[in-house]
Amino acid sequence: MIKISFIKLRKILLSAFIVAFTFAFGFGLGNEGFKIRLESAKNIKIVRETPPDKSNIDFSLFWKVWDTLESQYFDKSKINRTDMVYGAISGMVSALGDPYTVFLPPGENKVVQEDLSGSFEGVGIQIGFKGSQLAIIAPLPDSPAEEAGIKAGDFIIGIKDEGKKIEAGTIGITLPEAVKMIRGKAGTKVTLILTRDGAQTPLTIEVERKKLDVPSVVLSYSGKDNTVAHLRILKFGGETMAQWNEKVDEIIKNKNIKGIVLDLRNNPGGYLEGAVDILGEFVKTGSAGVIEERSDGRKKEYRTERIGRLMSIPLVVLVNGGSASASEILAGALSDANRAKLVGDKTFGKGSIQEPIQINGGSGLHITVAKWLTPNGTWVNGTGLEPDVKISDDEKTTEDEQVQRAIQLLISTIF
Repeated sequence: MIKISFIKLRKILLSAFIVAFTFAFGFGLGNEGFKIRLESAKNIKIVRETPPDKSNIDFSLFWKVWDTLESQYFDKSKINRTDMVYGAISGMVSALGDPYTVFLPPGENKVVQEDLSGSFEGVGIQIGFKGSQLAIIAPLPDSPAEEAGIKAGDFIIGIKDEGKKIEAGTIGITLPEAVKMIRGKAGTKVTLILTRDGAQTPLTIEVERKKLDVPSVVLSYSGKDNTVAHLRILKFGGETMAQWNEKVDEIIKNKNIKGIVLDLRNNPGGYLEGAVDILGEFVKTGSAGVIEERSDGRKKEYRTERIGRLMSIPLVVLVNGGSASASEILAGALSDANRAKLVGDKTFGKGSIQEPIQINGGSGLHITVAKWLTPNGTWVNGTGLEPDVKISDDEKTTEDEQVQRAIQLLISTIF
């Protein structure tokens, strides 16, 4: 498999996180300053000294609060220096007001890494932010969340778990905090308080967690005589390309295939390079995939490098409000290249790039480093991609109207 040139960067989008590299973490803070080294999750050394480049910053208030807590807080068993340092760092990062730039203590970092492996215990939802409000990007297929009636686009306004003794609203919550609250042991239950479609009355839905093993790519066949390959990508994770190559090999061997429906509905994203790599399957080598734009205006364009095996097969792409981030990159690039029509509903609209960093001790720092644009220069953030053929799935029927419309488009193209 040909790797694209920017694979070493390990840019990640939206809900999927992975560790890219390690560095020794040092941070200056304090009236006399302090340095923390996260050598392990339980071994934090604090030295009050001022790094030269922080000498003009006065952190005396921080140390006054720290010392007051240690000396006067009545329950000394709650004074945990490790947690206090993690909390201070988390507060510093959250002050940026960007829900996708987060500091992850070891426990939370481990949880978000599980998402890309596809195997975990929970309710099976992908979550993100619409503005500052926590929202359901999509329930996973055949998950407890989907079975309980949770839908893409629902807003989460509260989380309850009697077993964990949690009852919390979601104003100001970070993504990892929400994931940690919702995820849990199989067989336990969590209650989500949701709002839907602007309704005044919230929905209260209790969901029982279970062990989930979620694939990245699913292949089925549709149309007359099964001549349409229905390729569904659920996420762009660590195992996606291996599964993708396996399914493409199967399509190539099937001489009856006349068209492909690429289904990106409810795909919350993942590795940016995975989206461009899959794009290369449908377009000629060297085609534009995505443009990265930094805060100083510098732009870098990433192009496909693999030799596409599906370039000559007619293609339609399915999207909806759960299609976010890397899936929007793929859909936008195929649309800009006039390679495929988009069918379905408007996409989620997440146009920022996060770079993950591993910190010694198992912690992680995920930083928004840039925004991304489609090859034609469109920034989807907050607006999403508009489909060429807008059609919603009618929940009152057993048919999938979006798939049927995509097949109709393919048939009109083929014949």
